Amino acid sequence: MTRRLHAVISLTLGLSLLSLPGVAHAQPAPCFDPNAPVTVEEQRLGDRLTPTGPEVGPELARLGGFDDDVTRFTTRLCEPISHAQAMYHVAAGGTELWRAAVRRAQSPQAWDPYDDRPLYWARLLATKALRQWQPRGWQLDAAARARLVDAFDRTSRGVEQVRFGDGVRRIAVTGFDPFQLGGTSVRRSNPSGAAALRLDGKVITTPSGPVVVEAAVLPVLWGAFDQGIVERFHGAALGARADALVTVSQGRPGQFDVERWAGRWRGGGADNNDVPVTGVVPDAVGWPQPAHEFIETTLPHQRMVDAGTTPFPVRYNREFCEWVPGTVPGTGPMSCRTDEPTPGAAAAGGSGGDYLSNESMYRANRLRLGLSATTTAGGHLHTPVLGQPADPTALTDAAFERDRRAIADQVLALVSVI
Repeated sequence: MTRRLHAVISLTLGLSLLSLPGVAHAQPAPCFDPNAPVTVEEQRLGDRLTPTGPEVGPELARLGGFDDDVTRFTTRLCEPISHAQAMYHVAAGGTELWRAAVRRAQSPQAWDPYDDRPLYWARLLATKALRQWQPRGWQLDAAARARLVDAFDRTSRGVEQVRFGDGVRRIAVTGFDPFQLGGTSVRRSNPSGAAALRLDGKVITTPSGPVVVEAAVLPVLWGAFDQGIVERFHGAALGARADALVTVSQGRPGQFDVERWAGRWRGGGADNNDVPVTGVVPDAVGWPQPAHEFIETTLPHQRMVDAGTTPFPVRYNREFCEWVPGTVPGTGPMSCRTDEPTPGAAAAGGSGGDYLSNESMYRANRLRLGLSATTTAGGHLHTPVLGQPADPTALTDAAFERDRRAIADQVLALVSVI
């Protein structure tokens, strides 16, 4: 076992986050109110794998090299700063965090560059600070605070930075944050997010010429989807003449799935703030919203299946579920099949289910159809499930890193054949 791996997985070193700049408890008291409410996601910043071990989220942010970024961000908040300066600082800080995460993901590092978790936890450290920030000399009302948090969140995800070059094919890709973070699963990673970081800004050489990719990492939050974060990114990509929209998320064990159908239904799964939502996928204000119950992929699915990418098999998934005609959606029986949806039937689930992954495909492609982007391909790719380190007190191990790397690299290979 390498010295680096020992340093990572041995959580008995007893590092105190109180001594680390820019993380968990380092905000100066006059500038932050520790009693101000934070989200469920932000509350997990205090979770530990052992009673005496470090808090997992701040430790991953530190190991990923983002402690200085968080320190600079929080320190500036404690200086005399106007509301206009705060908005500029928030947008610049989020943008720089995203760019730092992409640089880290695409260059050799002492700490695994494929690890998506440091960005996730560094973002939460910053948004928690914003929720608890007490400006000097002026009052920050709830609406203005929410705008600051939202601006940092979006810019630190790559949503605001679609910059395709000229003379190349253009593909927009989204991955997701880690999710299902209860208990020792607080250390979960999401290979779709890792793939997005590896792909952002990359120019891929393909037999049909160079392809440039712009990527973003989506939140696992119903509320953010309600506010149009998917449409914001993919709308910018379509405005920049994207040739393909590819939403990616984590699916089922041992295989990739190219999903045939996206369905207009939320099945009630809880998000990262422990909020469950059931019902029809709502509109996003300001964007075209054609009311399709099902939207079919236009990705070159057979080419993706036949490309021979490894190490995981790639399947074309034709499954879908609809509410039996004549019943009330959400209360009646479902019919799940692999043929074709019944004309006029209400969707109960796409090929990729009824959670946020399905909704990312639905929203991106509803927008594609609404904007009449008929030459742009669109669809969803589910990756294999990434497990967790075998030792429940470990942040990583060799098998965990190997599997995440293999999944992320195969995403790139599949995007290359679109």
